[in-house]
Amino acid sequence: LLLLLAAAWGPRSSGALRSPQRRWPVPYRRFDYRPKTDPYCQARYTFCPTGSAIPVMKEEDVIEVYRLQAPVWEFKYGDLLGHLKIMHDAVGFKSTLTGKNYTMEWYELFQLGNCTFPHLRPGMDAPFWCNQGAACFFEGIDDAHWKENGTLVLVTTISGTMFNEMAKWVKYDNDTGIYYETWTVQASPDKKSTVWFDSYECSKFILRTYQKLADLGAVFKKIQTNYTSIILFSGEPIYLGNETSIFGPLGNKTLAAAIRDFYYPFKPHRTVREFFVDLLKIVDRVILNHQFYLFYNLEYWFLPMKFPYLKIIYEEVPLPLGNKTSFGV
Repeated sequence: LLLLLAAAWGPRSSGALRSPQRRWPVPYRRFDYRPKTDPYCQARYTFCPTGSAIPVMKEEDVIEVYRLQAPVWEFKYGDLLGHLKIMHDAVGFKSTLTGKNYTMEWYELFQLGNCTFPHLRPGMDAPFWCNQGAACFFEGIDDAHWKENGTLVLVTTISGTMFNEMAKWVKYDNDTGIYYETWTVQASPDKKSTVWFDSYECSKFILRTYQKLADLGAVFKKIQTNYTSIILFSGEPIYLGNETSIFGPLGNKTLAAAIRDFYYPFKPHRTVREFFVDLLKIVDRVILNHQFYLFYNLEYWFLPMKFPYLKIIYEEVPLPLGNKTSFGV
């Protein structure tokens, strides 16, 4: 939590690099397949421990769709992060034919810290990232988890055919969108300001799922739906390169050292004193010197940071409009 609240902070670019004309926000990169995870990457809590395959529903089934939201790490800290509006999102399904409930969500394989900051491993020049994210599907809905400090509310009803089509899309989305991106980066707090980078995390998966259901013909209820975003504020980003061009044999050693030096204070801390010493370094770089290095699409960018540097918002994103034409709805 302290890292999240402090993490708007980083060393100076040489100024010699200039961004070519680019499309903003930078499109999230999709891949042909999901690579195997490195054994070095370890999670305190197992990813999707009771996960199962998505079942094939009967065409005539009527399936209720629920919006699920609870504070991040609610199972451990209760409503603590809920007070800061740091929320996790999921979607629930209930088959009226079988009476079975299901939960579907998307989150980090190795927890949020590993997706947000890399490891600086001895003997390796480049920062090492454990930043994959993936969909998790399992039978059951933990009513107490979602209701006690969050939300469990019916948002639409779909047919079994629509559910099966959604399941095909989930497989594609999960196989091609493999990296978690914590930060949204934009020019200012103004809602109409330029977005340089968009995050790719749990809430974005739920929004994509809702949109897919709407495209299939789902008609959503008119209720307010809010989602959490962690935003960095920056001037126009400067493209720096990828791992090979920066850290490879012919790379930029000065820039490589600056990036490693930037990420060093974000390492796990063993003592309170160590944490506060590194926190002062972070403040100096990001707040006082307006510097941040962003890793996005396996590439590095320099962000010239601007006030207010970082903000956690809990903003309404309306449910999509369905076309009422597909699959017998």
